[in-house]
Amino acid sequence: MIVVMGATGATGNALLHRLLALGAPVRALTRTPHIPIPGTTGTTGTTGTHPLPAQVQYVDAADPRSLRTAFKGAGQLFLAMANGPEQVALEKRVIDIAAEAGIGHIVKISAPAAEPDSPVAVSRGHHAVEEHLRACGLTHTVLRPYAFMQNLLRLAPAVAQGVILGTMGEAPCNYIDCRDIGDVAAAILTRTGMAGGTYTLTGPEAVAYPELAVRLSTLTGRAVRYVNLAPDELRDSLIRNAHLPDWLADHVTEIQRLAVTRPEQPTTTVTDLLGRPPRTLDAFLREHRAHFRSA
Repeated sequence: MIVVMGATGATGNALLHRLLALGAPVRALTRTPHIPIPGTTGTTGTTGTHPLPAQVQYVDAADPRSLRTAFKGAGQLFLAMANGPEQVALEKRVIDIAAEAGIGHIVKISAPAAEPDSPVAVSRGHHAVEEHLRACGLTHTVLRPYAFMQNLLRLAPAVAQGVILGTMGEAPCNYIDCRDIGDVAAAILTRTGMAGGTYTLTGPEAVAYPELAVRLSTLTGRAVRYVNLAPDELRDSLIRNAHLPDWLADHVTEIQRLAVTRPEQPTTTVTDLLGRPPRTLDAFLREHRAHFRSA
C-alpha cells in the first residue's frame, strides 16, 4: 500500500492518478474529506480513464492519532506538504509516526538549495527535514523540483493587466510540470532499484521573466511586459496587492534572488529516470491558454 499525503495538491494529485493508472494500491489522504479529491468521485468510482480503487482517508498532520490510522498497513509514503511556518515540525512528526507504523520507504518533496545556510528560509527547513529522515534510518528518496509550471496560473490577473512583476532581472528560471514530478515519484514508488536517491527535477529549459512575458503576449494576444523591482519593492507589492502573508512574500522574494545569485540550468534527470523528455513550458501555456485569456 502506497500512502499519498498531499493528494489534493497539484503534485500529489498527479501522482495519485499515475499510480492508479499503473494499478498500484493507493491510499489518498486529505484534510478536507467533504471536498472530493480532484479527479475522484469518492472512495470508489471512476475517473474518465481508469477505475479508482483508491482508499480516501482523512488525516491531519497535527493529529498523531489520524496519522497512525492513515499509515496502518502501508509500506510506502509520499510526503508533500504546503510550505508554511509549521512545515518542519509537522513533517518531522509525520516521519516519526511513519517509522513507528512500519512504513519502509518515504519519498519526500523537498526544494533546491536545501542547505543549512541557504538564503531561502523554506529551503533551510527542507534541509532540516531531510536530516531528520537520514537520522531516522528509513529508506528515503528526496525530490527537489524547481518552480512548478502550475504556479504560473496565478499570474493570470497580472497578465490581464499587461504587467508581471519580479526581481530576477534577466536571470533564467527553471520550471517543471507537476505531472512530471508525479510521474517520477510513481516510478520510484513502483520500480525496484530506484529508491534512496536525491533527484533535482526541472523542465527542459530555463526561461527568464522577460522571455516569459513575450510568450504570454503571444499566447494571449495582449501586450505583457515584465517590470523588474528591487527585492523590497517586490515584497511590499506581494503583501499589499497580492495579500500574501509576510513569510510567503519573503519566500517568493528569496527564491527569485537566489535565481540571480545562482543562475539556474535545466537538468536531464526527468529524461534519465523516465526515458522521455519532460513537458515543455510552451506546451503547458498552450494547454492553459483559455485560463490566461479569460482572466
